[in-house]
This record gives sequence, C-alpha cells and structure tokens, in this order.
Amino acid sequence: MATTKTFSVAGISKLNGEYKVRFANDIMRIKVLAKSGHEDIRLADLEGEFTKLEAARAILALEDFADATAQATITEYLDENTPKTVAPVVKAKAVKTPQVPALKGMTPLGVKATKTAKAVENEDTPF
Repeated sequence: MATTKTFSVAGISKLNGEYKVRFANDIMRIKVLAKSGHEDIRLADLEGEFTKLEAARAILALEDFADATAQATITEYLDENTPKTVAPVVKAKAVKTPQVPALKGMTPLGVKATKTAKAVENEDTPF
C-alpha cells in the first residue's frame, strides 16, 4: 500500500554491516542515527517535500551518493519499492457462434456444387 507521507531529508546509513536508505524531516536525524549505532551516515536536505520513492530517486543523482555502495543501496530500495505495472486480467466470455444448418447441395459460399470430373489417372498425360 502506497503512503502519502512526505520527507525533506533522505540518505543512507550502515547499521550492523547493512546499508539502508533513510528518510526524515530534519537533518538533525543524524544525531539520533549516530546514537543508535549507525555508521557512514549520509543525509541530504532535499529542499522540498517528497515521497520515499521520489526522495530515493532524488538522492540517486546527487554527488554525495555517487559511490558504488550508495548507488547499489538506493537502486535496491527503488527496485523493491517501485510498484510493478501489471496488466489487468481480462476474462474472455465465451461467445456462442450461431449455427446455420447447411443447405443440401450448397457449398459454404452458397454456390451450388457441381459434379467433379473423375480424377486424372495419370498426371503425366498430355491435355
């Protein structure tokens, strides 16, 4: 379920050896993260209000997050949280084709069938 909550600060941090994308509304969140044991804390003030996906896309392009670790962390977050477009399932209804009884002596095109000549016994014979 998508949330409409917005954030003005986003970045990454490492906790217990694992990098994750972080979101906040105050750059002072750095102090709380540091106190909780986070390392390599990098947060950016986004100068506006963004959803988590918008914020993650925004920091992906910033120079402070250009290294391989940051790019991989942010890209993984986006891959896991971007809604996948799924084609709607359409159930087809069976359509009954009307059945018209064939008329005796008529072909499917409505032309009377003619008697066919006997098959040529030897195809190599001249006309």
